[in-house]
Amino acid sequence: MQFQQLAYFVAVADTRHFTRAAEEVHVSQPSLSQQIRALERELGAELFSRARGNITLTDAGEALLPLARRILADADTARHEVLELAQLRRGRVRLGATPSLCTGLLPDVLRTFHDLHPGIQLLIEEGGSHDLVRELARGALDLALVVLPLPSPSPALTTVELFQEDLVAVSSRWAPAPRSPLRIGDLEGQPMVMFRHGYDLRDLTLNACRAAGFEPYFTVEGGEMDAVLGFVRAGLGIGVVPSMVASRTGQDLRVTPLARPGLRRTIALAHRSDVAPPRAARVLQEVLLARHTPAPATRR
Repeated sequence: MQFQQLAYFVAVADTRHFTRAAEEVHVSQPSLSQQIRALERELGAELFSRARGNITLTDAGEALLPLARRILADADTARHEVLELAQLRRGRVRLGATPSLCTGLLPDVLRTFHDLHPGIQLLIEEGGSHDLVRELARGALDLALVVLPLPSPSPALTTVELFQEDLVAVSSRWAPAPRSPLRIGDLEGQPMVMFRHGYDLRDLTLNACRAAGFEPYFTVEGGEMDAVLGFVRAGLGIGVVPSMVASRTGQDLRVTPLARPGLRRTIALAHRSDVAPPRAARVLQEVLLARHTPAPATRR
């Protein structure tokens, strides 16, 4: 089994078309088809069903696809690791983070890292913790900033707790000021702006309201962080956001603390347990850890 064959297989699986796949990997269509057939002979199973021109994965193809993606991602990481040996003058880091952390934490961290290592390319992917864990597992990310506890704990990941962060309420400066500090129960019947499904902050807020004995009332829901803040500025309702994000919102939003015990979230840095992060990723990890006092590493 060759890396080239796996790359051709993934290209066909993604495009579901042999000619388009050949164009993507810059080979002729007959050469690509020949390599796919050679791979199928070696594995002893057909990978694609080619009925009436429709290309679909067989059961064997479905089983191979995530493994092939991971093998190719690991090989790509190995190539970049070798390139980084020149005193970190070149290389890349693939970092995943939740949208709120991209807004609140990463700008200063990445500025520090870039000043130290300007030749390192930073590739950032935003997503919920669930999506980021999946991307880590398949080798598409080197590191990810996630919210604990993970939605689906994985023994293949190592997490290092970085810090805990308070959540606060934000409202428009032009709306009536809420009680301060604001109790969760005070939100009952109040118009609220809520994040889309899959956001860690959505689940945290919903669970707190339900624990207080009520279902929150949403005037608008389904947005990302910037959209939610914009809706709050427009006076459509109250939002519950991380304090780090609230500190950057400017003069047009009112920030109100939550009454004790309040709401907190735990931020952690995660990476795969079976593969050491590339050198550049390890340096970025050191920068992140230097800004916070970490707890001992745990396996999840």
